[in-house]
Amino acid sequence: MIELRRVVLDVLKPHDPDITIMVKSLAEIPGINGVNISVYEIDQRVENVKVTLEGNFPDIKKVKKVLLDIGGTIHSIDEVVAGKTMVEEEETLQERNQG
Repeated sequence: MIELRRVVLDVLKPHDPDITIMVKSLAEIPGINGVNISVYEIDQRVENVKVTLEGNFPDIKKVKKVLLDIGGTIHSIDEVVAGKTMVEEEETLQERNQG
């Protein structure tokens, strides 16, 4: 079975619990070796966070459950890496010429 190596999510979450609780809960999921959470927008009631998960895990069902249990919602799945090796995103010629 092909496993996921990295998943990057855009998540909307309430202020409480804070991201330290959230990151520990996600890191406890079997197959996840590391989690990074960055807050990029704060509103009166909620925060938008970028969640990066790395490891070897079959899907994001358990991730969705943890996020749902703390009141979070996945806005989008922004990046997924799967396979035997980690493949980094490369800049295209069009992207280079835009800058």
